[in-house]
Amino acid sequence: MNPVTGLSLGRIAIGAASLYDPTMAAKQLMLDPATNPQVPYLTRLFGTREIAIGVATLLASGPARRNLVLLGVLVDAADAATGYLATKDGSTPVKAGQAMTAVASGAVVAGLLGLRTRKPAAV
Repeated sequence: MNPVTGLSLGRIAIGAASLYDPTMAAKQLMLDPATNPQVPYLTRLFGTREIAIGVATLLASGPARRNLVLLGVLVDAADAATGYLATKDGSTPVKAGQAMTAVASGAVVAGLLGLRTRKPAAV
């Protein structure tokens, strides 16, 4: 499967899960909604963003699709940096921050791999 298609479908799945059950999604990210009641709200924001980027990328073609992949790479890089900073400033448990950083970094790699495909229509 093309890395861009896989990443887009993954975004949609994670986003849908975050909207459907934000508390469960937050717990999967090792966050504690019981001690921070704003977590489900922020998880839904994250989910909506992921669905929007995933669907838009799947529907786009040519240069528009490439630009959406680049946007996704930038968003994922920001997410990785945020996970790293959350670990450093103590706003998340170390394991949670490391996991979020690793997942977001993996998404950056998948996006970059998708940009390297030779067929412009496949990107």
